[in-house]
Amino acid sequence: MSASRILVVDDEADIRRLLQEILSEEGHDVDVAADAVQARAARARTAPDLVLLDIWMPDTDGITLLREWSVDARHDCPVVMMSGHGTVETAVEATRLGAFDFIEKPLSLAKLLPTVKRALDARRTRQSGGFSSARTTAPLLGRSRIAQQLRSELLRLAAYPAPLLLIAEPGSETEALARFVHQSGTRAAGPFLSWNPRALQADQAAAALLGGKAQPGLIDQASGGTLYTGDVEELPEGARGVLAGILETGSFVRSGSAQPVKCDVRFIATALPGIEARAGGARIGRDLYAQLSVLPLRVPPLREYAEDVPELLRQCIDQLTAGEKLQFRRCSVAAQNRLRNYPWPDNLRELRNLLRRLLLRGGGEEISLEEVEGELAAQSPIDAPLVKQDLLSLPMREAREHFERAYLQQQLQLCGGKVGLLAKRVGMERTHLYRKLRSLGIEISHGAED
Repeated sequence: MSASRILVVDDEADIRRLLQEILSEEGHDVDVAADAVQARAARARTAPDLVLLDIWMPDTDGITLLREWSVDARHDCPVVMMSGHGTVETAVEATRLGAFDFIEKPLSLAKLLPTVKRALDARRTRQSGGFSSARTTAPLLGRSRIAQQLRSELLRLAAYPAPLLLIAEPGSETEALARFVHQSGTRAAGPFLSWNPRALQADQAAAALLGGKAQPGLIDQASGGTLYTGDVEELPEGARGVLAGILETGSFVRSGSAQPVKCDVRFIATALPGIEARAGGARIGRDLYAQLSVLPLRVPPLREYAEDVPELLRQCIDQLTAGEKLQFRRCSVAAQNRLRNYPWPDNLRELRNLLRRLLLRGGGEEISLEEVEGELAAQSPIDAPLVKQDLLSLPMREAREHFERAYLQQQLQLCGGKVGLLAKRVGMERTHLYRKLRSLGIEISHGAED
């Protein structure tokens, strides 16, 4: 590896000495600090390319120091956290604040050196414009029971090599969850590749996976690590067949060769809800679905854990101000309460884009309720599912009409269009129900009385 400036922050002299010796032998310039005061001074003095930061220190803990640095754009460098007795919550908090990785003590060279290399490579790639800061890809994970369950499941599944299928609504930021799984598992030292097959012509997708003698394919590039694919139903037919064969046999054949090669890649893919019913159709074969869904995981939509919205707003603002250098602003209590009750039809992507627009436009230190209302759509589409309609943006009379229309339309579907069944289901007298349906413009098909 080429020489880089590395700062080691640890209150244990033996750890500082050991890391300085190991990393110096690898050709790096290593500075050390015993506490937060020394770390601040060393960071300002040397502008390191990488910081190895202990979490538990006597004066200021590493998480506090990382939080302080996360809003300082003067020296943007990756930070790898170290801890002898870390917890899941601590690791998640470090990731949220922009930590590149998290390694446990006693330190293992097999983990340490690849992590250092990946962090330095990521910094060089980011400086050359290859990809955005790791802060922008950290998953937004809240503290509610639902969010905690999701976090626990992701960490549990990270330990397994089998393919993982994330079943999620659009906008759920599943790539960030896939990265979280990758960085939490045994393949963390390997590469993480994200593949968007829609960016390729149909006849190019299979070749992109397999590669050839002159150009390594995605399988080769992701060897020892993880290959993430977005919605599997977007895969061209040829690529679906190739991927199903790789998953079934555990090997692949490069283009222009006849020699099978062992596949050392973990596959993580996503699918929209209802994929089980669609498997075997034109967009995904049953064989491919069966191979990918060995470990299926449903990602809850944001509206199911709305109590986390204030925390997620804070996390996302931290990411946007640190990763995109946007002006820091906090959401007022009124704005937070409004957004807690918004249905978020486009999930976390909508939350991130909303905050990005508010921060880009600038303003006072607090984001006001009026600014939020101005950004939200005036109303949800009239035919949107009830759970995705923003009724709070409407006057009471309009909100009631929207609710009643959506409620009765969806109940009528559940009753097979039968008004008699609908009357029983919703507890209304039939004549009154007819008048209500007519006033709301809900059409009744012929034979609805049966």
